[in-house]
Amino acid sequence: MRILTLLIAVFILSNVSAQTPNTLLIDGDHLVQVKKKLQQKDSDTWLLVDALTRKADALLNSKPFSVVDKAVTPPSGNKHDYMSQAPYFWYDSSKPNGLPYIRRDGQHNPEIKKITDHTYFDNLENATKTLSLAWYFTGEEKYAEKASALLRYWFFDEATRMNPNLDYAQGIPGITNGRGIGIIESRSLTGIADAAALLSNSKAWTDADTRKLKDWYKQYLRWMLTSKNGDEEHRWPNNHGTWFYVQAIDFALYIGYRGTARELLDESKKRLDSQLTKEGKFPLELERTNGLGYSTFVTSAWFQVATLAKKLDVDLWHYKTKSEGTLQTAVDWLMPYALKEKKWPFQQISPYNSADYYPVLLQAAKIYHNERYLTNANKIKGDKDSLVELLYR
Repeated sequence: MRILTLLIAVFILSNVSAQTPNTLLIDGDHLVQVKKKLQQKDSDTWLLVDALTRKADALLNSKPFSVVDKAVTPPSGNKHDYMSQAPYFWYDSSKPNGLPYIRRDGQHNPEIKKITDHTYFDNLENATKTLSLAWYFTGEEKYAEKASALLRYWFFDEATRMNPNLDYAQGIPGITNGRGIGIIESRSLTGIADAAALLSNSKAWTDADTRKLKDWYKQYLRWMLTSKNGDEEHRWPNNHGTWFYVQAIDFALYIGYRGTARELLDESKKRLDSQLTKEGKFPLELERTNGLGYSTFVTSAWFQVATLAKKLDVDLWHYKTKSEGTLQTAVDWLMPYALKEKKWPFQQISPYNSADYYPVLLQAAKIYHNERYLTNANKIKGDKDSLVELLYR
């Protein structure tokens, strides 16, 4: 029955010209090619879209997410303000009241889950991307309707909307109510922007909705570029600074501020100069207790900056730093360690998941026209996420 439903949906779509969606980090041209394969009844593509729609179906009756649902109230007294707790800080048992908390790098404190905003933000991104892609591939409005409802609940509805700031992100009990480092948690907004872009041709998501969402992003980008916390993250030398550029460039492009996006992109090259060695190492990530995980994380971030740079007609994929390093050398240096072919010579106190490196290799295969990246990607064992397969294969 599911396959028949999908067949009908694709048959209807086959009579509609495939427009390239105006997405930013998701490759719109790639989506068009996937849709063509679907219309041509390519068996692998059918299986992936079927897996995607199963996930989307499971979301149709899900409860919407909101920052006001957290059990605690931010220092502002306003639950519409986003709030989270620093993941690597723990109760100090040597102090009568445990304050101030002390840092244990790489060790997640489960206490942070008591504040649900970060989890819900990530859930919102995953849900809206899944639903919007399901709508794009099948044309079934039920997916667009659900995604639109989730977006309005988080961003628009007066009773449940999030204020456009992260003043209270990654606070540390006994030390600070919020830090610039917490801005890394709003990277969910990049996927949400792409989800909204996909929905723009649906009946459920209107031009007025797009204008309202872009106005929210304008306010948030202004906060990022002018607030104390934003300035702190903007200057941060390691992966945090890189993820700031991913977000700020993405948001500037989404709202049409191409000049701002270009200024930030030009700045980001200097950050890459300071982070990447000729050999392809990111020394600031190697200092961490989970150096392999963070090296993968920062490489992924730079791949996203390079993807956005293409929207500005800038080739960051082949850019050479002052030390002659490139993003390709970063991929090559990390590859044998991520594939567990060589022993990692630095700290990695948590289990490393090679699947995190999988999308990097799939992208590298296409960008650098080199089959060895695809060959190595295929060496990574375990179940592959259907969404990753659809977006990068």
